[in-house]
Amino acid sequence: MLRRMRGERSLRDLQKQVHLSPSHLSRLESGHRVPHEDDARALDIALGGRGELIAAALMDRAAKKDTNPWQTVELLQRIQRSDAGTVALEQLDRQVYDMCCRYVSDDAATLRSEAQGLLRDVGQLLRHPVGLQTHQELLVQTGWLALLIGCLEYDLGLSGAAENTRVAARTLGNEAGASEIVGWSHEMAAWFALTSNRYAEVVSSARDGQRAAPNHSVALQLIGQEAKALARLGLVAELRDALDRGRALLSTYANTSENTSHHFIIDVAKWPFYSMDACRLAGDDDMAAEYAQLVIDNHTRPDSSIASPMRVSEAQLTLATVAARRGELQAAVHKGMSALTAERKSLPSLLLVAGELEAELHSRFPGEPETAEFSEALRAIG
Repeated sequence: MLRRMRGERSLRDLQKQVHLSPSHLSRLESGHRVPHEDDARALDIALGGRGELIAAALMDRAAKKDTNPWQTVELLQRIQRSDAGTVALEQLDRQVYDMCCRYVSDDAATLRSEAQGLLRDVGQLLRHPVGLQTHQELLVQTGWLALLIGCLEYDLGLSGAAENTRVAARTLGNEAGASEIVGWSHEMAAWFALTSNRYAEVVSSARDGQRAAPNHSVALQLIGQEAKALARLGLVAELRDALDRGRALLSTYANTSENTSHHFIIDVAKWPFYSMDACRLAGDDDMAAEYAQLVIDNHTRPDSSIASPMRVSEAQLTLATVAARRGELQAAVHKGMSALTAERKSLPSLLLVAGELEAELHSRFPGEPETAEFSEALRAIG
């Protein structure tokens, strides 16, 4: 990423701005050294990274926790190699569905452990041959479970495990002929690439997913990920086209009869979330703030509790970024700190948007105590 952002500039030219030796910069570029947060911040400012390098440094630190990236895949492979016995498919379906509904609010590590435990239970039930239809249905449920676990692993910063699980889910989807699962595996690839600042890969994965599952609601989420990447690439005309396609598709999936707390069921309230992100990055602060407030309102229950804390956190960060651009330092830091305190976090997504806010604060309010306070709080969650 650093090499891409540096472009035609020499390492010695960059050294003059960030006060790091060319050899040190070379090791950072090659990936042989993980940058300290302060170095990442200095490089981000020098290269106009809008927080990308800050978020990447924090994610690198989180990824060090990934001590067993093949754990989930090994469980899935046992299931694929086995013949299915008399499995209570309806019970399995209810359990998987319930876990997918709990994704937005349950502790990620706890839910991941529970989902892996269900995989072990399925493996123990696979003892005797059954019919092709039962075996296919079992693969479908296991595919959904794999998608869920992969999302949870990525939320926890376990990027290696998440990618392995995502690929296994796609394999299960292909084996079962479940194009929706395949589409979601592409959506996860787009999400992973987005939070790693690989924007061209986001667009490619999102479009692959739309081709794989054009008749499923995941297509709407894929268009949303495509729009986020196009906004960060500054491709305004293509961004508008993606948003238009998303709005056209939106009415097809009103899904008022479905449980939209299910992570893999698209709810219409999510489109303002995508539009908020695109408008913030395009510099349309008024619309970004309007969409952010709509996201917060849509996910705040009558008792003031939050139904989707991860979306609300990103909305708060959007309001904070808009406040920073308007010169309102205290309001920006207050809203930004509120976003970091949510118990349920998707670490990569949170770090991406919070890193963008931190870049705005250091650009507009360098040396202010409030700016340092936010940076310290962000470092603490990475």
